[in-house]
Amino acid sequence: MDTSLITDVTIFVLSLLVGFEVISKVPQTLHTPLMSAANSIHGVVIVGAFLIASTAHNTVGYVLAFIAAVFAGMNVVGGYAVTDRMLQMFQRRPAPAAKEATEQGGNS
Repeated sequence: MDTSLITDVTIFVLSLLVGFEVISKVPQTLHTPLMSAANSIHGVVIVGAFLIASTAHNTVGYVLAFIAAVFAGMNVVGGYAVTDRMLQMFQRRPAPAAKEATEQGGNS
């Protein structure tokens, strides 16, 4: 095996371990806002997938770039969907119009 491959795999495994440790220390109340913001950062992963595709010289490289782009795209869209859903939880619901009309008619 090539030393650059071993170095890349080592960095990947270490980043997985560090990421797991950091995320596991976050309280559950902050986990969803943190992850929805972090998912939008995966645009960087899409750029990385494009770089992989531009330097690929075989089918395996193209397939890996495509898979990385698809997963990163799903993660970005999912991050924004979760954020939108969280923000909708904090909006006031409008009162039903029929209920207001009957209450106003009865008070006159």
